[in-house]
Amino acid sequence: MHKLTRADLMSLETYAEKRAAYRAEVMAHKRHRRVPLGPNATLYFEDRVTMQYQIQEVLRIEKIFDADAIDEELAAYNPLIPDGGNWKATFMLEFEDEAERRRALAGLIGVERAVWIQVGGRDKCRPVANEDLSRETEDKTSAVHFLRFELSPESAAEAKAGAAIHIGVDHPNYTHAAYQLPAAVAESLVADLAADPAAPA
Repeated sequence: MHKLTRADLMSLETYAEKRAAYRAEVMAHKRHRRVPLGPNATLYFEDRVTMQYQIQEVLRIEKIFDADAIDEELAAYNPLIPDGGNWKATFMLEFEDEAERRRALAGLIGVERAVWIQVGGRDKCRPVANEDLSRETEDKTSAVHFLRFELSPESAAEAKAGAAIHIGVDHPNYTHAAYQLPAAVAESLVADLAADPAAPA
Protein backbone atom coordinates (compact mmCIF):
# COMPACT_ATOMS: atom_id res chain seq x y z
CA MET A 1 0.00 0.00 0.00
CA HIS A 2 1.62 3.24 -1.15
CA LYS A 3 2.54 5.80 1.49
CA LEU A 4 0.98 9.24 1.48
CA THR A 5 2.70 12.33 0.10
CA ARG A 6 1.82 16.01 0.18
CA ALA A 7 0.30 15.59 -3.29
CA ASP A 8 -2.34 13.29 -1.80
CA LEU A 9 -3.56 15.88 0.69
CA MET A 10 -6.18 18.58 0.23
CA SER A 11 -5.36 22.18 1.05
CA LEU A 12 -6.99 23.60 4.17
CA GLU A 13 -9.47 25.52 2.04
CA THR A 14 -10.44 22.52 -0.10
CA TYR A 15 -10.70 20.29 2.95
CA ALA A 16 -13.02 22.76 4.68
CA GLU A 17 -15.32 22.66 1.65
CA LYS A 18 -15.34 18.88 1.31
CA ARG A 19 -14.94 17.78 4.93
CA ALA A 20 -18.55 16.80 5.68
CA ALA A 21 -18.93 14.48 2.71
CA TYR A 22 -15.37 13.19 3.01
CA ARG A 23 -15.80 12.47 6.72
CA ALA A 24 -19.00 10.51 6.08
CA GLU A 25 -17.17 8.33 3.54
CA VAL A 26 -14.29 7.68 5.92
CA MET A 27 -16.61 6.82 8.83
CA ALA A 28 -18.39 4.28 6.63
CA HIS A 29 -15.00 2.81 5.70
CA LYS A 30 -13.87 2.67 9.33
CA ARG A 31 -16.94 0.70 10.42
CA HIS A 32 -15.42 -2.33 8.70
CA ARG A 33 -12.02 -1.76 10.31
CA ARG A 34 -13.14 -1.86 13.96
CA VAL A 35 -12.92 -5.08 15.99
CA PRO A 36 -14.11 -5.11 19.63
CA LEU A 37 -12.28 -7.46 22.00
CA GLY A 38 -14.50 -7.85 25.01
CA PRO A 39 -16.11 -4.90 26.79
CA ASN A 40 -13.06 -2.68 27.22
CA ALA A 41 -10.70 -3.21 24.28
CA THR A 42 -10.96 -2.42 20.59
CA LEU A 43 -8.68 -2.85 17.59
CA TYR A 44 -8.94 -0.14 14.95
CA PHE A 45 -7.18 -1.40 11.83
CA GLU A 46 -5.45 1.40 9.97
CA ASP A 47 -4.85 1.86 6.26
CA ARG A 48 -4.19 4.59 3.75
CA VAL A 49 -7.75 5.94 4.02
CA THR A 50 -7.77 6.19 7.81
CA MET A 51 -4.32 7.77 7.90
CA GLN A 52 -5.13 10.35 5.25
CA TYR A 53 -8.20 11.35 7.24
CA GLN A 54 -6.15 11.56 10.45
CA ILE A 55 -3.55 13.78 8.79
CA GLN A 56 -6.19 16.03 7.21
CA GLU A 57 -7.82 16.48 10.61
CA VAL A 58 -4.53 17.35 12.30
CA LEU A 59 -3.73 19.90 9.60
CA ARG A 60 -7.20 21.41 9.97
CA ILE A 61 -7.14 21.60 13.77
CA GLU A 62 -3.57 22.88 13.99
CA LYS A 63 -3.98 25.09 10.90
CA ILE A 64 -0.81 23.63 9.38
CA PHE A 65 0.08 24.69 5.86
CA ASP A 66 3.89 24.88 6.00
CA ALA A 67 5.47 22.19 3.78
CA ASP A 68 8.01 21.05 6.39
CA ALA A 69 5.35 20.76 9.07
CA ILE A 70 3.14 18.73 6.71
CA ASP A 71 6.08 16.44 6.00
CA GLU A 72 6.47 15.91 9.75
CA GLU A 73 2.86 14.74 9.99
CA LEU A 74 3.34 12.43 7.02
CA ALA A 75 6.43 10.95 8.67
CA ALA A 76 4.47 10.37 11.88
CA TYR A 77 1.44 8.66 10.31
CA ASN A 78 2.81 6.85 7.24
CA PRO A 79 4.32 4.04 9.37
CA LEU A 80 0.77 3.04 10.34
CA ILE A 81 -0.13 2.21 6.73
CA PRO A 82 0.17 -1.56 6.04
CA ASP A 83 3.09 -2.68 3.89
CA GLY A 84 1.36 -5.45 1.93
CA GLY A 85 2.26 -8.37 4.17
CA ASN A 86 0.99 -7.12 7.51
CA TRP A 87 -1.92 -5.55 9.35
CA LYS A 88 -1.49 -2.46 11.50
CA ALA A 89 -3.88 -1.40 14.21
CA THR A 90 -4.47 1.05 17.01
CA PHE A 91 -5.34 -0.91 20.16
CA MET A 92 -7.43 1.03 22.66
CA LEU A 93 -8.41 0.20 26.22
CA GLU A 94 -11.56 2.10 27.12
CA PHE A 95 -13.10 2.59 30.58
CA GLU A 96 -15.73 5.24 31.29
CA ASP A 97 -14.89 5.65 34.97
CA GLU A 98 -11.52 7.29 35.61
CA ALA A 99 -10.84 5.40 38.85
CA GLU A 100 -11.70 2.10 37.20
CA ARG A 101 -9.46 3.02 34.29
CA ARG A 102 -6.47 3.62 36.57
CA ARG A 103 -7.01 0.31 38.38
CA ALA A 104 -7.46 -1.62 35.15
CA LEU A 105 -4.37 -0.20 33.42
CA ALA A 106 -2.29 -1.14 36.47
CA GLY A 107 -3.36 -4.76 36.01
CA LEU A 108 -3.02 -4.91 32.24
CA ILE A 109 0.71 -4.44 31.73
CA GLY A 110 1.68 -6.39 28.61
CA VAL A 111 -1.87 -6.76 27.31
CA GLU A 112 -0.91 -5.36 23.90
CA ARG A 113 1.46 -8.31 23.41
CA ALA A 114 -1.31 -10.75 24.38
CA VAL A 115 -3.45 -9.89 21.35
CA TRP A 116 -3.36 -12.44 18.53
CA ILE A 117 -4.68 -13.05 15.04
CA GLN A 118 -5.13 -16.51 13.54
CA VAL A 119 -5.84 -17.21 9.88
CA GLY A 120 -7.45 -20.57 9.26
CA GLY A 121 -5.54 -23.25 11.14
CA ARG A 122 -2.21 -21.42 11.03
CA ASP A 123 -0.22 -20.46 14.10
CA LYS A 124 -1.38 -17.40 15.98
CA CYS A 125 0.33 -14.19 14.94
CA ARG A 126 1.39 -11.96 17.84
CA PRO A 127 2.01 -8.27 17.23
CA VAL A 128 5.08 -6.13 17.32
CA ALA A 129 3.90 -3.40 19.67
CA ASN A 130 4.74 0.27 20.01
CA GLU A 131 7.73 0.47 17.71
CA ASP A 132 7.95 4.24 18.10
CA LEU A 133 8.21 4.32 21.91
CA SER A 134 7.37 2.32 25.02
CA ARG A 135 3.87 2.82 26.34
CA GLU A 136 4.11 1.06 29.67
CA THR A 137 5.83 1.63 33.00
CA GLU A 138 6.44 -0.63 35.98
CA ASP A 139 3.09 0.54 37.37
CA LYS A 140 0.69 0.60 34.43
CA THR A 141 0.17 0.31 30.72
CA SER A 142 -1.15 2.93 28.33
CA ALA A 143 -4.73 3.11 27.10
CA VAL A 144 -3.47 3.34 23.50
CA HIS A 145 -1.02 1.05 21.68
CA PHE A 146 0.09 0.67 18.07
CA LEU A 147 0.39 -2.89 16.78
CA ARG A 148 1.88 -4.50 13.68
CA PHE A 149 0.84 -8.05 12.82
CA GLU A 150 3.45 -9.46 10.45
CA LEU A 151 1.78 -12.33 8.61
CA SER A 152 3.56 -15.39 7.31
CA PRO A 153 3.24 -15.84 3.52
CA GLU A 154 1.05 -18.87 4.20
CA SER A 155 -1.32 -16.95 6.47
CA ALA A 156 -1.54 -14.08 3.97
CA ALA A 157 -2.32 -16.50 1.15
CA GLU A 158 -5.02 -18.26 3.18
CA ALA A 159 -6.60 -14.95 4.17
CA LYS A 160 -6.80 -13.92 0.52
CA ALA A 161 -8.28 -17.32 -0.31
CA GLY A 162 -11.12 -16.69 2.16
CA ALA A 163 -9.96 -18.57 5.26
CA ALA A 164 -11.62 -17.58 8.55
CA ILE A 165 -9.79 -14.92 10.54
CA HIS A 166 -10.01 -15.08 14.32
CA ILE A 167 -8.83 -12.51 16.82
CA GLY A 168 -8.44 -12.80 20.55
CA VAL A 169 -6.55 -11.64 23.62
CA ASP A 170 -5.23 -13.89 26.36
CA HIS A 171 -3.80 -11.65 29.06
CA PRO A 172 -4.22 -13.17 32.58
CA ASN A 173 -6.43 -10.23 33.58
CA TYR A 174 -8.23 -9.80 30.26
CA THR A 175 -8.97 -12.93 28.27
CA HIS A 176 -11.61 -13.23 25.58
CA ALA A 177 -12.39 -16.12 23.31
CA ALA A 178 -11.50 -16.15 19.64
CA TYR A 179 -13.48 -13.64 17.65
CA GLN A 180 -14.16 -14.56 14.02
CA LEU A 181 -14.23 -11.50 11.86
CA PRO A 182 -17.46 -10.74 10.00
CA ALA A 183 -17.17 -11.09 6.23
CA ALA A 184 -17.13 -7.31 5.60
CA VAL A 185 -14.31 -6.76 8.10
CA ALA A 186 -12.28 -9.69 6.77
CA GLU A 187 -12.73 -8.39 3.21
CA SER A 188 -11.50 -4.95 4.24
CA LEU A 189 -8.40 -6.39 5.90
CA VAL A 190 -7.62 -8.70 3.01
CA ALA A 191 -7.53 -5.61 0.79
CA ASP A 192 -4.44 -4.52 2.78
CA LEU A 193 -2.47 -7.51 1.52
CA ALA A 194 -0.42 -7.20 -1.64
CA ALA A 195 -0.82 -9.74 -4.44
CA ASP A 196 2.72 -10.78 -3.57
CA PRO A 197 3.41 -10.06 0.14
CA ALA A 198 7.14 -10.07 -0.58
CA ALA A 199 6.77 -7.30 -3.15
CA PRO A 200 6.68 -3.62 -2.15
CA ALA A 201 3.16 -2.30 -1.64
